[in-house]
Amino acid sequence: MSDEMQRKGACLCGAVRITATTENNSVGACHCKMCRRWGGGPFMELTCTSDVAIDGKEHITVFDSSAWAERGFCNQCGTHLFYRLKKTGQHMIPVGFFDDDDEVVFDHQVFIDEKPSFYRFANETRNMTGVELFARYGSSG
Repeated sequence: MSDEMQRKGACLCGAVRITATTENNSVGACHCKMCRRWGGGPFMELTCTSDVAIDGKEHITVFDSSAWAERGFCNQCGTHLFYRLKKTGQHMIPVGFFDDDDEVVFDHQVFIDEKPSFYRFANETRNMTGVELFARYGSSG
């Protein structure tokens, strides 16, 4: 039985709407310096399949953030829309973007070695350092 679920959401101003199928209900947090600078804290995301439909693409600005990924945001209201792998097109979308997040489970953290000491989560999670993440998935981050 698959945990895949189709989810919908929109940016703050409604100019961009996304319908995506998430791989499962698993929420991850990325503590890398780039994600924390991008959003002011850890990036908490749902990983999506390649089934991502975007309405309002003309309102999206994409930032080429690394050799392997890019980040999209609404150029009208600034809402963070996705972290997208260049090689596969796979999207990681902020969990708060979606309308329905009642059944998600926060269960993993990456770049745990870059997490600052001023916050910590109470959840027991699987944790990976940046080195462990790249060893497992390669440079596709």
